[in-house]
Amino acid sequence: MRYLNRKSNYDKYPVTNIIGYDDGIEGYEAIAKKILEHLGDKKIIVVDCYPGVNDEEVLIALIKGLKPDRVIKSADMFYDEAVLTSMMSKHLTDDRVRGIMYYGQMMDFIDEKKRSIFQTQVSNCAGICLIYGVGASLITKGDLLVYADLARWEIQLRYRKGMPNFKCHNNDEDILRKYKRGFFIEWRIADKLKRDLYDEIDFYLDTNKADQPKMISGEAFRAGLKQISRRPFRLVPYFDPGVWGGQWMKEVCGLDSNEDNFAWSFDGVPEENSLYLKYGDIVIETPAMNVVQYQPENLLGEKNFARFGAEFPIRFDFLDTMEGQNLSLQVHPLTEYIKSHFGMIYTQDESYYILDCQEGGGVFLGLKEDIQKEEMINELKRAQAGEGSFNVQRYINFFEAKKHDHYLIPAGTVHCSSANCMVLEVSATPYIFTFKLWDWDRLGLDGLPRPIHIEDGKKNIQWNRTTTWVKDNLVNHFELIENNDDYTEIKTGLHELEFIETRVITSRTKTFHQTNDGVNMLNLVEGTSAVIESPINAFDPFVLHYVETVIIPASVKQFTIRPEDPDEEIKVLKAYVRN
Repeated sequence: MRYLNRKSNYDKYPVTNIIGYDDGIEGYEAIAKKILEHLGDKKIIVVDCYPGVNDEEVLIALIKGLKPDRVIKSADMFYDEAVLTSMMSKHLTDDRVRGIMYYGQMMDFIDEKKRSIFQTQVSNCAGICLIYGVGASLITKGDLLVYADLARWEIQLRYRKGMPNFKCHNNDEDILRKYKRGFFIEWRIADKLKRDLYDEIDFYLDTNKADQPKMISGEAFRAGLKQISRRPFRLVPYFDPGVWGGQWMKEVCGLDSNEDNFAWSFDGVPEENSLYLKYGDIVIETPAMNVVQYQPENLLGEKNFARFGAEFPIRFDFLDTMEGQNLSLQVHPLTEYIKSHFGMIYTQDESYYILDCQEGGGVFLGLKEDIQKEEMINELKRAQAGEGSFNVQRYINFFEAKKHDHYLIPAGTVHCSSANCMVLEVSATPYIFTFKLWDWDRLGLDGLPRPIHIEDGKKNIQWNRTTTWVKDNLVNHFELIENNDDYTEIKTGLHELEFIETRVITSRTKTFHQTNDGVNMLNLVEGTSAVIESPINAFDPFVLHYVETVIIPASVKQFTIRPEDPDEEIKVLKAYVRN
């Protein structure tokens, strides 16, 4: 083994048991039977869908099982593809990656005349009427409401396999453009509608796996989200290759050794990750954003909810370049820029916590002293045009890294990880807003040049963040909080310009912690396993393994952490929003 002196104990499929409910069923035949039993003498069945649900599978199966007298497809009340694209064009922009966040609602894209016709048809239906599709509940809530859902990661995988966007025929379009349409518009309006439906859902339908549907009652679904919001839980991680990807996660996280590399892992991103909720013998996969939206105060805490709304403000993810390549040289937008140009309320401040590092690995961070702004920008443009490589050593600082170093990266700071680093990235969540300045003269895995944004970048680079300032403010800016024989706590950041606080706790004993009315995120950055417990037995003991991320809801209020092996020393990184 190169990176781990023991067998991996990383759990790739974390499941949370939901107490008191075992009414889950699977298979379309059983699902249709359950729906009809619940319908009784009533007649109007509404199946509202998240964009990306496979209509060819789900609708056909439901028609076969329910045998409705009339079927109304809600997609037909939306404007056609050309009109929708025209209406969305300002928010889609011409860029491959970045759009402008849409804050409207699904009704904005619906032809009211068509909706009215459907509503009349429903009222005149003599037998069972099935209303199916995205926004179906906007025609009527009906007598029985089913919500068909799936995870964001599954949607992205379906895009890659050729699935188009909603009401589009863009099967072969650039994956990044499909994803952009989903991220900036489709998912926003779908989430907003779903927020209005949580308390009215009669049945929740998991459609993540083809031809393997699972269903629970709306009551069980809501109870699961409430239970999750009151105890520690993990998200379902996913892993993805990249042009710069490495080999560390293969071994440490127990991944497929036949893959060329793994670059990314999202292990703590509710915007992207999902949850496995176990009801009896049935495990339901549901987007983690459901708990954020349905239980924001329990999860985030009152102060964070007041500040961010039903959005999760912290992100933990992995960047693996061990035996790989450098990340792209990049910068993130300042708050005013991301707000005025893209409609976001906060920006991607971040940091790199070094989980592991090989000789020569490190972090490019900040500018060297006395460089000329226009000279650097011109050289970046020449590199983009293929007229020579960018001389990164001339303009950008490089800091050779070691395990457990922590590099702070407030927005506006030029940065990237080099090859031979394993990074736990701790950041605010608008991750899609990365202005790449240079990509080391390479192509992406799709054979295309990766998107470069020099014009945006130059407007956000903080040119005064040069070597001395970076060393004083951003490199291992550690502050000892407490130190005794069994316990050390160090404040490792983030910078005062960033709203996230990080602490590293090293201990051989049980340590006591409070959430302070805010959500906490933890990662076990050293040690085999740790146990998280409630001093008042409010939740069952939770075992956290090496490099796993766990979310501690604000409602937990107090918890303890101890090594599972009393002879082992553990190191935990904790992050939360500063008050």
